[in-house]
Amino acid sequence: MHTDPDFLQTLWFILIGVLLVGFFILEGFDFGVGMLVRGLGRDKAERRALIHTIGPVWDGNEVWLLTAGGATFAAFSGWYATTFSGFYLALFLVLAALIVRGVSFEFWGKVQSDRWSSAWEWALCISSGVAALLFGVAWANFVHGVPMGPNHVIHASLLDLLHPYALLGGLVTVSLFLSHGAYFLTLRTKGELAQRAALVAHRVAPVAAVLTVGFLVWTAADQSWDAVVVVLAILAAAAAVLIPVALDRSPTRAFAGSCVAIALLFVVLLAALFPNAVPSSTNHAYDLTLVAASSTSYTLTVMTVVAVIFVPIVLVYQAWTYWVFRHRLGRDDFEGPATPIAVIEHTLGNGGPATTGAQPPTVV
Repeated sequence: MHTDPDFLQTLWFILIGVLLVGFFILEGFDFGVGMLVRGLGRDKAERRALIHTIGPVWDGNEVWLLTAGGATFAAFSGWYATTFSGFYLALFLVLAALIVRGVSFEFWGKVQSDRWSSAWEWALCISSGVAALLFGVAWANFVHGVPMGPNHVIHASLLDLLHPYALLGGLVTVSLFLSHGAYFLTLRTKGELAQRAALVAHRVAPVAAVLTVGFLVWTAADQSWDAVVVVLAILAAAAAVLIPVALDRSPTRAFAGSCVAIALLFVVLLAALFPNAVPSSTNHAYDLTLVAASSTSYTLTVMTVVAVIFVPIVLVYQAWTYWVFRHRLGRDDFEGPATPIAVIEHTLGNGGPATTGAQPPTVV
């Protein structure tokens, strides 16, 4: 029998979960906007506006994933080693998709050519969709379990990870992030762009709700859940179902509801995983537990002190960033010369520095 995790091990499992949930909420709407750039934007000015809604924040949102990875490496080195060795090709594809997304933001405005811009827009759409799909596939495999022996070595190819349950998990994240991005755009765009974003949200959110409920039901049938996880799953399903209703009343409530639905979904998956780090589908005696994967108590204590000092600083800074870039954008903000000076002059002429949300640092 395995001993239960102690206080510090449980605390760091929760903290890593918070980092992952934060990543999926923040980067989730990034993925959604990326997938919508070509379909929602009807011309270059509108697509510029869409890209600029996430231009100032996308790289900061990805820091949540990097921090979660670093925390996992430090707090649960066995979890990190097993995951990165067993999911090597899958994680490489995720990394490639994230790299292509980052490059597309940087390269999109480097050349004044419609073909050049179109190519990087498609790269942004495809890479965002691939990353969203693979994250869902990965987490479905984590919960379901992977072929793993007593030495905690995963014996699975990429095709072994693409079973029906995992693919359903991927479709859940794609649909949730797509609707999440559409909700985000109803808050960050104006005019026809905001109206079209709301229409996309109306159409995608019910599909996301059905897929989420189906995934949770399948997961419940596949797992032996306690009462707490069951309650969380019911709340996640209810949140997903009620989001389309909230949009009719308030875009802000709809976006908040989308955040709650994504958060509850991954809280359910994390709760179903605990107290394991990686469950084995071969034999549960081979499960990699948090206790077996954990670093020393001294390491966890030092990490806790560092986190208490620096995490609040990072959160305040990121909140300030979103406050600065909070204003709505539209095609009229991006018609004309595609230069930073032109954007600054336009925003100053339409209300001054308060509209600097049209001047992202990473795209032109």
